[in-house]
Amino acid sequence: MLRPLLQTLRPHQWTKNLVVFAALGLSKHLFEAQPLGRSLLAFLIFCGLSGTVYVVNDLADVERDRLHPRKRLRPIASGALAPGRAAVFGAVLGLGSLAGAALLSRGFLICAVLYLALNLLYSLRLKDVVIVDVLAVSLGFVLRAVAGAAAIPVQISDWLLICTILLALFLTLCKRRHELVSLSEGAADHRRILAEYSPYLLDQMISVVTASCVTAYAFYTTAAETREKFQTDRLTWTLPIVLYGIFRYLYLVHRKDQGGSPTDVLLTDRPLLLAVAVWALSIVAIVYTAQGPPAPLRDAPRGGIQAPVHAPRLAYTAGGGASTR
Repeated sequence: MLRPLLQTLRPHQWTKNLVVFAALGLSKHLFEAQPLGRSLLAFLIFCGLSGTVYVVNDLADVERDRLHPRKRLRPIASGALAPGRAAVFGAVLGLGSLAGAALLSRGFLICAVLYLALNLLYSLRLKDVVIVDVLAVSLGFVLRAVAGAAAIPVQISDWLLICTILLALFLTLCKRRHELVSLSEGAADHRRILAEYSPYLLDQMISVVTASCVTAYAFYTTAAETREKFQTDRLTWTLPIVLYGIFRYLYLVHRKDQGGSPTDVLLTDRPLLLAVAVWALSIVAIVYTAQGPPAPLRDAPRGGIQAPVHAPRLAYTAGGGASTR
């Protein structure tokens, strides 16, 4: 009983929720107990929310999953977990996660509700609307990033949102391409929206998003506001690592027929995993050895867990940039 439930939650996919730590790291509060604790709680809550979404997806797609060579082994599709039990478990988990979100802040709760609503809408309708389907998945990552900032809480940077949605689009489009190519004639039977795509169309979209993602990151690392915020220009040193990571992923998609599960690709391909680890460590080393001040922490709304407050006139954002408070 417990094992099928845990499998339905897809713990190996929880790495996607690490996005909530982006604001924590870039705001220079990574090594402070209270912001770190709040971010860890945010991560656990989003693991619960994403688990709820997976339960709903499996219930909605049970017949299609039985046609897929791998997804037919999922607990609900295989019959190892009764749909009724899965539905009750998903509802309890979702409500419990939202209750936990309310403990952090009103802003975080709003992000959690929007994330859950977006994914439920995706499962019921948006997944069958061409282009909107990949945008909806990508917006889920943006909401994770915004929620991570709301949990601390700090002001989030536009740069972080742009880079997040572009990278998420890149991964989602590569996943669609893998599904279309690997399932061939049966692709539309598994996922109806695949009938609206072609490998050529997806390759064109991937090319646009890849160029946009790299360009946006390059602009971010060289922007005057980023240098002013962190008091360093060394973030540009990380651009070659990003380029390698993007190119390595494209190589795996086009030459090794991977990309169906971005999480599996990351965890199984050692060169890619090493590139991500080196990039993350480089960001932390550069940001935390620079002279720029930490981003001010804002008041947590009434009812939320309180965070220390700093209130200068000029509030730097997590990820670079500044706004007048």
